[in-house]
Amino acid sequence: MSSFTTERQTWTTSLCFAAVLLCVSFVSLGDCQTTAPPPTPCSVYKSCDSCVPQAKCLWCFTTNNCTEYPVRWLLPPPSLCPLSEARWGVCWMNFEALIITLAVVGGIILLSIAVCCCCCCCKKRRSGPDRDEERFARRREEIKQRAEERKGERKARHDEIRRKYGLIGDSDHPYSKFENE
Repeated sequence: MSSFTTERQTWTTSLCFAAVLLCVSFVSLGDCQTTAPPPTPCSVYKSCDSCVPQAKCLWCFTTNNCTEYPVRWLLPPPSLCPLSEARWGVCWMNFEALIITLAVVGGIILLSIAVCCCCCCCKKRRSGPDRDEERFARRREEIKQRAEERKGERKARHDEIRRKYGLIGDSDHPYSKFENE
């Protein structure tokens, strides 16, 4: 009976400890959640240097004010600010020059990737022997072997004819003994 009560006390202690641990974890999760402060509107910034570091803001030199960058369009509309007078990211470069620069850099990158791909493909094609070249080399070898075989057969036929008419000096030929005397 005493082992039963000891076992029951152990289970009760474990359950109480688990309940306390669960409560502490829920309470600590509640403490970690904080709300972000509301975003600062762009109209608060009064100079280009304080406006352009904010990614959502655009400075216009014609009106000398900081407005929110219209994310719906890639380029801000002319009614908001002309491109040559708009600044975004840095004050020393107008939006028009920024777009032209990014387009040129992007074009150069795409062109260099295309050239690299073409060079790699051409190098790979030139590096190993072509299938057609291998096939032609095999055919040349076969033709050469057949020509050698035919040449050997012709020589054997001609030698046989020469032997038949006694035109070859052959020691087996019965009249060869008399030719040297």
